[in-house]
Amino acid sequence: MRFFVASLALAAVVSGCTTIDSLPEERLGEATIRLPSGIPIGSAQITRKGDRLTLSAAVAGIEPGIHGFHLHTTGKCIAPDFTSAGGHLNPGGKAHGSLSAGGKHLGDMPNLDVASNRTATAVVDLPGEPSNVMADLFDADGTAIVIHANADDYRTDPTGNAGSRIACGVFEAN
Repeated sequence: MRFFVASLALAAVVSGCTTIDSLPEERLGEATIRLPSGIPIGSAQITRKGDRLTLSAAVAGIEPGIHGFHLHTTGKCIAPDFTSAGGHLNPGGKAHGSLSAGGKHLGDMPNLDVASNRTATAVVDLPGEPSNVMADLFDADGTAIVIHANADDYRTDPTGNAGSRIACGVFEAN
């Protein structure tokens, strides 16, 4: 009888648990990624599911190979060089890159591997407490997503030695 009661209690507890997979996904913001010519080549979205924030990006039309991409401090993408986007989004003041002693900062993303058909996708969980990250992303001057000409080496401060900025998009809150 005791086993039956314990089993029943365990079943009640387990059935009351909510997994992150059963939670609805909320789209919080999106960006259209453009070349310096203004031609759109892709998009990025920031979504929330439970206490997890995710950045998803898809691009088509850039040179095959490995490209750094980052979140930048200012939501401005003025061509041709996109320097208007400022530096990497780094609210904690950390050194650049996942290989640095303190680990990566909020703006650090893994390299984007563009296939021979000139397409790439990325899905990245954003670190940090969601309300703080949202405040950093959607502050008064906004945030940009920038794709670079070269691979990020994950350590050179402050840029990852990723080269020039070849595409940019401004996140707009939904």
